[in-house]
Amino acid sequence: MKFRSTFATLGFLLAYTGQVASADLAVGISEAPVPPPQEERGIWAAIAYSDIDEKHGFFWGADKRQEAMDIAFEHCENAGGEACKVVEVFRNHRHWDDDDDTGFPYNHCGALAIGKEKLDRMSPWGVKSAPTRREAEDLAVQACETSGMECKVREWVCT
Repeated sequence: MKFRSTFATLGFLLAYTGQVASADLAVGISEAPVPPPQEERGIWAAIAYSDIDEKHGFFWGADKRQEAMDIAFEHCENAGGEACKVVEVFRNHRHWDDDDDTGFPYNHCGALAIGKEKLDRMSPWGVKSAPTRREAEDLAVQACETSGMECKVREWVCT
């Protein structure tokens, strides 16, 4: 009997003094494990453009999205672009079963179209990616021509 009463007293003392028991750790805490970021598969490409001076940079063949963006941006700056920004990112399958379930499309080609004349001080421009070169070029020209000016493809790239 004395053995049972010692455990009861010990339990009471721990609860009363605020000491934390292992069962208390989970109470009120909901820390679900955070899944690691989803790997984005494919061969990545990016287009950077500086609209104030019509400079651009392209990069394709990167293993990671950020790598393609960084290098396209650097190419734009190296071309003399003063206001470079990444304006399009796209990718191709490295393997046909590459679908990574991220929802990011596999558009293999990208194109940049620029207006033939300046509107105010800047030329209108459009950039798009699509599964084929022709589609990417057509979409980029259409996006550019929403300005009401005639546009032509300045550059295209396919991964």
